[in-house]
Amino acid sequence: MKAKYKRIVLKLSGEALQGDKRHGIDQDVCFSIARQIKEIIELNVEVALVVGGGNIFRGGVNSKIFDMDRSVADYMGMLATVINGLALQDTLEKVGVPTRVQTAIQMHQVAEPYIKRKAIRHLEKKRVVIFVAGTGNPYFTTDTAAALRAMELNADVILKATKVAGVYSADPLKNKSAKKFSSLKYIDVLKKQLRVMDATSISLCMDNKLPIVVFDLTRHGNIKRVVLGEKVGTLVK
Repeated sequence: MKAKYKRIVLKLSGEALQGDKRHGIDQDVCFSIARQIKEIIELNVEVALVVGGGNIFRGGVNSKIFDMDRSVADYMGMLATVINGLALQDTLEKVGVPTRVQTAIQMHQVAEPYIKRKAIRHLEKKRVVIFVAGTGNPYFTTDTAAALRAMELNADVILKATKVAGVYSADPLKNKSAKKFSSLKYIDVLKKQLRVMDATSISLCMDNKLPIVVFDLTRHGNIKRVVLGEKVGTLVK
C-alpha cells in the first residue's frame, strides 16, 4: 500500500482526547490514536501533531465565564495543550513510536522549543513531532497553529480530526437533516461560516493552497484510510 501523502499535520482537539468523559484525558482514546498513528508511520508517512487543550481549559470560553483577561485565559489554554501533548507522547512511545514534543512557550524541562529545522529533521528520522502551546500568542487558536506549522514544514495536507463524519450544513448531532459535504472550496467554508476550522486558519490554507481533510476520528482506521487516499470525510481545497 502506497500513501497518498508523505508528510501530514494531524490536528487533534483537546475534546478528542476526553472520549466519553466530561473532561480530562481518556487513556483508551489515547491508545487508539497512538495505534492509528503507528499504522501510518509504518507506511513511511511523516507525522506531526498539533493538539488543543479544550478538555482541560478553553481560553476564549473561560475568559467570559470567569470574567478573566482574555490573554491570561489563552495562556492557560496553551499550558493545557502541553499536558495533552505529554500524554500523547507517553502513549505513543508505549506502542513503540519515537516522539519529540516541541513547544511555542519555552519550558526546557518538559519539551524542546519549537525550531523549524529541528522539527523537519525529527520528521525525516520518522519521529512524530507533537506541537504544543499553539502559536505561543494569545488570540490565536490551535487551528491557526496547525495551519502555520503545516506551511512551515511543507506538509502535504492537514487532517482535522473530529467526532463526526465530515463537514455538514448544520450540526448533525442536533439536526438529522444536516447535509454532509464530500468536498468544499475554502471560500465556501468562509462564506457559509461552516465549523471546519477558524477563519484565520482557513484563510492561511487558502492563500497557500494547503488542502484540509475533515474526518471522524472515532472510527478506528480512518487516519490510515485518509492517508491512503480513500474518500473519507470532507476535503476542503
